[in-house]
Amino acid sequence: MTLADLPPELGLFPLRDTVLLPRAKLPLNIFEPRYIALVEDAMAGSRLIGMIQPRRDAMDEDDGDEMQPAPLPALYDIGCAGRITSMTERSDGTYAVTLLGMVRFRLLRETGLHRGYRRARIDASSFASDLTDGEDPFYDRPRMITALRRYCRRRGFGARWSVIEQMDDEALLITLPMICPFPAAEKQALLESGSLNDRARTLQTLLDLAGHEPEEGASDHPPS
Repeated sequence: MTLADLPPELGLFPLRDTVLLPRAKLPLNIFEPRYIALVEDAMAGSRLIGMIQPRRDAMDEDDGDEMQPAPLPALYDIGCAGRITSMTERSDGTYAVTLLGMVRFRLLRETGLHRGYRRARIDASSFASDLTDGEDPFYDRPRMITALRRYCRRRGFGARWSVIEQMDDEALLITLPMICPFPAAEKQALLESGSLNDRARTLQTLLDLAGHEPEEGASDHPPS
C-alpha cells in the first residue's frame, strides 16, 4: 500500500479507549446497524476503516436537554486507517472483523453521516513512514519489562510472560500500547508518537508512573 492508495475520505469508527497502530491487528465485534453499514461499505470499496478515539471530555458532557438528540462527540485529530483482513458474518447479521493497521491520518473535516456512520476527509502525508519497513528501536528492554511486571502486579492483571518475552522489539512496542488499559489521552499520546523510539519513551514513562506504589491513604484510581 502507498499513500496514493489511500482514499481522501474514510468512514470512521470512533471507539473509546482504543487505538489501532500501524502493523497491529485489532479484532472488532460489529453489531450496531451504523457500523454494520460501515463494514459493508468498506468491503465494497477499499476495505479501509478509520479508527479514531472520541475525546473523553466530549463523551462525558451532558447537555441537559432530553428532548434534543445528543450531539456527536468531538474526535481526536489523529486516527489510523485499518484494512479489513478477515470478516465473519454471524447468523444474526452481525460481524466479527479483524483490522490491520496501515497508516495514521489527520482528520481534516467531517463530511456528514452516511447510512448512520460518520465520514471525514483525511490527510496521511505526515505519516508516510508508517508504510515503510519498520525501524530498529533503541530502548532499555529489560527496564520496560520490569516496569510492565510492576504495572500488572499493582493492578492485578495476568499476563503470558513467556509470550511477551519472546516478542521482537517492534511487536512489543505495537502490542503493549494497545493492550494496556491506559486512559484515552495516554493511548492517544502513544498513537501520535513520531517514531518507535518516541513511542518506547512514552510507554516507559506511562508504565513507570502507573506502576509506582500510591502514597499512603491514596487510592489506586482517581475519583470519577
